[in-house]
Amino acid sequence: MILLVGGEKGGSGKSCLAQNIAVYFSRERSANVMLVDCDPQRTSSDWVQERHLDPSLPWINCVQMYGKIRYELKSLEMHYDVVIVDCGGQDSVALRSAMVVASHVLFPLRPKRRDLKTLEHLEDLVSACNVVNPEMIVGCVITQCPSLPNQANRILEAKEVCKSFNIRVLDAITYNRNAYDDSEEKGLSVMDVEPDGKAAQEIRDIVTELLAMKAIQEDGADRSEEKVAAAR
Repeated sequence: MILLVGGEKGGSGKSCLAQNIAVYFSRERSANVMLVDCDPQRTSSDWVQERHLDPSLPWINCVQMYGKIRYELKSLEMHYDVVIVDCGGQDSVALRSAMVVASHVLFPLRPKRRDLKTLEHLEDLVSACNVVNPEMIVGCVITQCPSLPNQANRILEAKEVCKSFNIRVLDAITYNRNAYDDSEEKGLSVMDVEPDGKAAQEIRDIVTELLAMKAIQEDGADRSEEKVAAAR
């Protein structure tokens, strides 16, 4: 499994999400995980370096890669249960190269106009990569959402915008919680700090829903084949 966390806009919490998903698979699914850092800012690499100072924490492997990385990712997939790719907030060679081999792609977007404006380009990018990788599962997740009840419409409107660009949007979201920032600074994840907390449950919900998309897509493909067979 190669899970890419990427996008065109910075600041939506891609690295934080990739790190927490990596710990989720390591802690709760006992998976052998490789975290690939493609961001020149080295956010995930620095996080892993800080994490390895505490031997009591589940070990997360990490490597930096840039440029045309598709062959390297396929090689890693043969040696690890889950390969999680953290791409920076820009359309890069690494992002496109990872998308053509990824089994799952997750685009984090904040419920803000400047983030949602990138959807048109993301839709074009997904269409282009689907030609090479038609089995790719793609989903958007709304992140850093305001928790005030009177701001709920912003989240719903953001999801509707995603749907208008023919990109699946997850029901699961993340709220703007201090737990994400506080844990990241120490090389931790919300799964380490408070495994039964609300932030940890948000990560579980995102992964569970993203993985379920594959079953839904396969079911849809089977139904299409049945219709074709019936028509013949």
